Amino acid sequence: MDFELTDEQRGMVDTTRALLATKFPVETARKLIDTAHGFDPQLWRRGTDLGWPALGVAEDDGGLGQQIVDLALVAAELGRGLASVPFSPVVVTADALSRTGHPARSALLQGICDGSVIAAWAFAEFSQPWSAAGITARAQRSAEGYTLTGSKVCVQDADIAQVLLIDAVLDGRPSRFLVPADAPGVRIERQTTLDVTRSYCDVTLDQVSTEAAALIADGDAALGAITRSLNLATVLNCAEMVGIGERLLAMTTDYVKERVQFGRPVGSFQAVKHKCADMRIWAQASAAATYYAAMALDAAHPQADRAASIAKAYVSDAVNRISGQALQLHGGIGFTWEHDLHLYLRRARVDAMLCGDAGHHRELLCRSLEAGLTPVAS
Repeated sequence: MDFELTDEQRGMVDTTRALLATKFPVETARKLIDTAHGFDPQLWRRGTDLGWPALGVAEDDGGLGQQIVDLALVAAELGRGLASVPFSPVVVTADALSRTGHPARSALLQGICDGSVIAAWAFAEFSQPWSAAGITARAQRSAEGYTLTGSKVCVQDADIAQVLLIDAVLDGRPSRFLVPADAPGVRIERQTTLDVTRSYCDVTLDQVSTEAAALIADGDAALGAITRSLNLATVLNCAEMVGIGERLLAMTTDYVKERVQFGRPVGSFQAVKHKCADMRIWAQASAAATYYAAMALDAAHPQADRAASIAKAYVSDAVNRISGQALQLHGGIGFTWEHDLHLYLRRARVDAMLCGDAGHHRELLCRSLEAGLTPVAS
């Protein structure tokens, strides 16, 4: 597998990294913690100018027509920079919308690409698995169209979205709806989470009435679309953790080179070198697993879902190990509010749980092995 970046991809990565480093350092994320939404509209506007939300949208719909691996590269940089932007929910929703015949599809995609529309994906539910089997929200047919009831949790950036992609059960089968975030009966409340640098919301659907056109997929088509969204969100989540792991490694190696003990930089001690080497191995392996999964999705590989689960199971554990080593090698200073390290630790811990934790994805892999599927090539 060739993981070398093309010139275009390298330019995109370098431009994104430079933007985050020069215009939106981690101090900006700190300032946003006590704001109402924890969202950086100026950064999102600049990111829109760079084409972040348009990357995965087809050129016919006003996008750039790039692949999932390109989205993953941007997600990694946003993780490295601890950015407070709705990248993942927007691109996942845009990907789902682009594969439908919704009458407002073109206008919505144009709005997403130019940054005037922010969309969020309301999927996860309390105590339910990260799969279509975990959908309990209900949709019922009505004279006007449909009525939605239920609750969604951990909906990233729902409080700044104009449009919600909501998955529900209609006539006993999965279905997908596009609903205005300000529709009557939709209640959005920001959660208090370990990650203080980003917004996660509870979305309550209390007899939300929608028109018939709100239904964008149902039955087998919806199940296939939901599966793709699950895999895409999982890969982007892994990519963000890759960026976090790489940043933690860089912060730690810089620190141990400067921290002097017994008249020598602590980085010169063999035990410290070993820990840094372990961190690098975990970070590189995480990147390899994540980008392979992204390429598998791009290629519509028949075992792309397995590749996504392998990546999530590994990267979730790896980023937690990297975080633990970083904290230890910083001598505990990362626990202090003044040090940036703890902000990355918080984001890493939450990301490791989102999109199904390592245990959930190992269970999926075990079930696929029991079904006698051929292992994914490494």
